Amino acid sequence: MSLDKATVAKVANLARIKVEEKDLEPMAAELNNILGWVEQLGEVDTADVEPMTSVAEMRLRWRADEVTDGGYVEDIVANAPSGEDGYFAVPKVIE
Repeated sequence: MSLDKATVAKVANLARIKVEEKDLEPMAAELNNILGWVEQLGEVDTADVEPMTSVAEMRLRWRADEVTDGGYVEDIVANAPSGEDGYFAVPKVIE
């Protein structure tokens, strides 16, 4: 894939980046070099590589799934402008 000045100008406009006309050609060359490196990455054989989320192997710490706070329904609903049966009551917005 090769980028020209018009494509670079369009991408800069979409990204809301002001790029001077004189800088479009060098930027197109730079972006073409970067795209070349990305294409080289596509040639690497990764068939036997395990997916990973980090460069260092880690395990997530598990914790018991238990409620540690709560039982304040009346106090919380008391702060609402309107409450009903332990829930916030709000005006109907769709007819």
